[in-house]
Amino acid sequence: MGAGSLIALAIAALAFAGIALSISKLVLKASTNKQKGEPYECGVPTKGASRIQFNVGYYLFALIFLIFDVELVFLYPWAVVVKNVGWVALVEILIFFFILFLGLLYAHKKGALEWK
Repeated sequence: MGAGSLIALAIAALAFAGIALSISKLVLKASTNKQKGEPYECGVPTKGASRIQFNVGYYLFALIFLIFDVELVFLYPWAVVVKNVGWVALVEILIFFFILFLGLLYAHKKGALEWK
């Protein structure tokens, strides 16, 4: 698989997207009204501003969850080859866990794990 295949794939992807958008413009009629611009709220009319601010702690908590969730993705291949690699794999995973533990300690020190 060379560069030519990659270029052909990119051209095919752009052509497919362009054709799909062109067909949708031809088939559907454009309509603009006030309701179309409003956010959909399950049929309940909105009251006041639709944009509200959330506490940034929720996002930090979610990011920490993702870090430890991705850690499991790296842990599975390690568990498959640990018998073949031996002590080197054990040392590497301990270093990996130590780095993650330092990140968890940092998040705890900054208060990212506390609900306010």
